Amino acid sequence: QAQLVESGGGLVQAGGSLRLSCAASRSISVNNGMGWYRQAPGKQRELVASIGLDGTTNYVDSVKGRFTISRDNAKNTVYLQMNSLKPEDTAVYYCRTHYGLTWWGQGTQVTVSS
Repeated sequence: QAQLVESGGGLVQAGGSLRLSCAASRSISVNNGMGWYRQAPGKQRELVASIGLDGTTNYVDSVKGRFTISRDNAKNTVYLQMNSLKPEDTAVYYCRTHYGLTWWGQGTQVTVSS
């Protein structure tokens, strides 16, 4: 069964760092392209970062220079390294496939205190 499982969220002070992980089941290949999304209370879900088949990465302007998306094909896992966190980064973070069928993870909460 296809499945994405996020982990690594938590509570951190402003300026701190977190690394999110998204582990994919064998029926999903993270090499084909993945994205990290977030949804804050009362707001629409937005694409934060993506990584394509060729390794090209893209970021929403608000996280450029602070967040880095990467993948480990051997572990079939995608990461989101988040540095210099701000209170406005507080949200539930989700990973999603960007190729073939659309699969979402269950989400992991990130809370940044001021």
